[in-house]
Amino acid sequence: MTYNVNEKGYYGEFGGAYIPEMLYPNVEALRTRYITIMQEASFQKEFSELLRDYVGRPTPLYFAKRLSDKYNAKIYLKREDLCHTGAHKVNNTIGQILMAKKLGKSRIIAETGAGQHGVATATVCALMGLECIVYMGEIDIERQAPNVARMKMLGANVVPATSGSKTLKDATNEAIRDWINNPTNTHYIIGSVVGPHPYPDMVARFQSVISQEISTQLLEKEQRNAPDYVVACVGGGSNAAGAYYHYLDNPDVKIIAVEAAGKGIATGKSAATSALGKTGIIHGSKTLLMQTPDGQITEPYSISAGLDYPGVGPMHAHLFTSGRGEFISVTDHDAMQAGLLLSKLEGIIPAIETSHALAIFETKKFKKDDVVVVNLSGRGDKDLNTYINYFNF
Repeated sequence: MTYNVNEKGYYGEFGGAYIPEMLYPNVEALRTRYITIMQEASFQKEFSELLRDYVGRPTPLYFAKRLSDKYNAKIYLKREDLCHTGAHKVNNTIGQILMAKKLGKSRIIAETGAGQHGVATATVCALMGLECIVYMGEIDIERQAPNVARMKMLGANVVPATSGSKTLKDATNEAIRDWINNPTNTHYIIGSVVGPHPYPDMVARFQSVISQEISTQLLEKEQRNAPDYVVACVGGGSNAAGAYYHYLDNPDVKIIAVEAAGKGIATGKSAATSALGKTGIIHGSKTLLMQTPDGQITEPYSISAGLDYPGVGPMHAHLFTSGRGEFISVTDHDAMQAGLLLSKLEGIIPAIETSHALAIFETKKFKKDDVVVVNLSGRGDKDLNTYINYFNF
């Protein structure tokens, strides 16, 4: 059994492309060409050079000694926070901007929640001289003001989504509407492993550089290329997909996905899709989705702008239902405490998304020799106001 996508675009029962007829030509053009384009020597060369010289890869695999001593395990942090733009998102936007150029597209649209994907998209559009429109929920615009300013400095037009919960789900809806209205010249850079096939697989492939580097770096540090556990936070789940990718079919590597429990799973203020979701369709993909009994999407909540998505990528839905991945939900409170602890123990201020992943060490026990790799998906600069308000600094 493989946990990767099949030829029809499904991970087990999840995935596919459930799209309006107007989008079919765009999605079909991408589906029929994305792997061929990615395998071209010229594409690989340009992608690799930009990851090295522009993004700053490989990112370090850092042994967190004080954190390891506290929790009695060998904890390594994959430092995606050290990527240019401050998060893993740029791995994917570099790949997709090169893909858009190969497809002859001149206008780029994107959605963003925490703002990191928006910044990464605006960055590569500036690099390549392409028009950039970023849709962002009105609430996220308020709580992620530094990233909004960065996008504008980079030349992007930031468009607020004012419907629904005014967060990531609604920004995605607006981006899809734009794409329907501008199908010929526009490429939609989806920021996570969500959306219609081939996006979940394409984004996972671009992010797989993370697990590829982990394998090489662990060989040097631990004389083995696989950890006992790989841990990542999951909203849509692109950083997690990248961290898991080369280990999906290796049963010796245990996969842990950490979701946002918000105020608590039973409070109605949560984004814990694995605990609360049922099979449904969102943004062109069949997946696990938080919804009412009559199929209306439930508004998600998390203190972290990057995790308050009501669904999860189809790869992760399959990892959960098949039992391949262990899914843990972490509250706002526990995530914020974990972020503060890492800051004080290791001198690294993590994004609040990543803080959720770090929080599992308080409750999940590991053996002393267990090698645990946590994907540190982003840095905490964008979240300083949230940290300040929460802790009254």
